Amino acid sequence: MFDIGFSREMEKERRTDQRVTVNYQVKWHGAAGGYEGRLEDLSVNGCFVNTRGPADVGEIVSLLIRLPQGGWLPLRGRVRFFQQLTGFSLSFSILDEKERETLKQLVASQS
Repeated sequence: MFDIGFSREMEKERRTDQRVTVNYQVKWHGAAGGYEGRLEDLSVNGCFVNTRGPADVGEIVSLLIRLPQGGWLPLRGRVRFFQQLTGFSLSFSILDEKERETLKQLVASQS
């Protein structure tokens, strides 16, 4: 059986950027359709989305993060890890400068 705790620890070991624990509502859309979930952790390079929706490793996902002050932050990323009924990790490797700057500010506000 696959050990979720072990795999999440392996993901943490590969990270080089600061991750902050958050609890934000998200909406996302991937190849299988649109879903909702919760953002559990966040960095300028990626996040973990807790959701029951399916995602394939390598696929590009559009993500909307509900901001604490209201409104939504739209981002795109590539799925790096998926665990059925748990969620997926997303890498923000395709952001423009404005998106990356907004994300940096959001992460800094939670540190």
